[in-house]
Amino acid sequence: MAEGAPAAGQWGRFRAALAESPPLWWSLLYFFSLLCGYYVLRPVRDAMGASGDIETVFPPGLIAWAQGYGFSLKEFTLQVLFTCTFVIMVALQPVYGALVSRFPRRVFLPAVYLIFIACLIGFYWAFHRELPGRGALFFVWTAVFNLFAVTVFWSFMADVFDNEHAKRLYGYIGAGGTVGALLGPVITGSLVGRLGVANLLLVSAGFLCVCLLCILKLRVWAMRRERASGSVNGELAMGGSIVAGLKLVWQVPLLRALAIVMFFGVGVGTLLYNEQAAIVKALYPSAKDATRYYSAIDGAVNLTTIVVQLFVTRYLLRRWGVAPALLVPALAILFGYTLLAMSPLPLLVAIVQVATRAGEFSLAKPGRETLYTRVDRESRYKAKAVVDTVVYRGSDLTFVWLHKALTLLGTRMVFVVGIGVALGMTFGAWRVVRAQRTLPADPVTPGPDR
Repeated sequence: MAEGAPAAGQWGRFRAALAESPPLWWSLLYFFSLLCGYYVLRPVRDAMGASGDIETVFPPGLIAWAQGYGFSLKEFTLQVLFTCTFVIMVALQPVYGALVSRFPRRVFLPAVYLIFIACLIGFYWAFHRELPGRGALFFVWTAVFNLFAVTVFWSFMADVFDNEHAKRLYGYIGAGGTVGALLGPVITGSLVGRLGVANLLLVSAGFLCVCLLCILKLRVWAMRRERASGSVNGELAMGGSIVAGLKLVWQVPLLRALAIVMFFGVGVGTLLYNEQAAIVKALYPSAKDATRYYSAIDGAVNLTTIVVQLFVTRYLLRRWGVAPALLVPALAILFGYTLLAMSPLPLLVAIVQVATRAGEFSLAKPGRETLYTRVDRESRYKAKAVVDTVVYRGSDLTFVWLHKALTLLGTRMVFVVGIGVALGMTFGAWRVVRAQRTLPADPVTPGPDR
């Protein structure tokens, strides 16, 4: 069937893919549950970051310490939270490196999710007791959870699927996640008033339990693919240095280019996020109203994402490779920032925010993830974790403080500088497109039996 066939043809191809590929079912359920669980949490996290109640966000000792030096944490809430997130992310890298180096996949994958489930139960207790300072701890933890859990998911997918199947199926898997991301804010928006924030955390923990089941089911296909291709058995410990990921990102041109894309891509998102937080703080002082606003933004992002994933992503990846998937979102962001520099209206900030995040989730991320099916396991698990966590949060830290400085010069200046950041992202995407041409088309064939 032609790629340009109508919607019925797209649906038919999706049904055929499901019929011939059992691991696709489990991958869809896995990503759906992961993102649904995360998006139940995300509006709560965003509301904490935009909250003007610093007694809820920060522990009393830190508030007193700041007051002792003559400044209020209320004026630096996001800057402090992003700084703490980066420090924790760097500190966790050697821990994660040791986990994937010394333990087989059947141990470290479930271990990551069991730790996150245990943390959610702990946060349930903290929110139920309304402990002061819970907001900052939850904000940092949610960022760590999102980056590590999603990174591990895509690394595992690269064990299960080869490059050709990744081009065919990653759009569908991403769409499964987007459905979960659509449902998550709906659950939060509809239940937060009745259940309260604490009980929502247990709902998220339930979705993570489903992720554990999917990991156990998909392990069979990962092993089958590795046996068929003669590649390294993922059920054996990977070995190597716990900081090998940092070295690979520095030494390998493709990984270095991916780090550039990540750094500037997160930069444009962070500038927008901070502008949006300032708008929410002014217009929605109540935590419940702020949570509902963020739920609406998340809903618009995810609706746009799923439409593109179902009808555009697969076609672009199979017909043209990763180039348009990486370059189109970068150019769209550049255009959006140019509009904002000319007219920085709150509504336009929300529209560009939706376009930026939807372009990342529907095109840029699937494009980058297919590249990891063509690299070795150490790059897939260790270097990818560095790019997705340390580089990501390093960019967050850089641009959240840059935003604070730029606001002294006015909102328009934020977006003028953002144009330069978007140009950096476009340059990085161009370098990735060039570097990936040196990779083997598919180093591990044939694929799993499906």
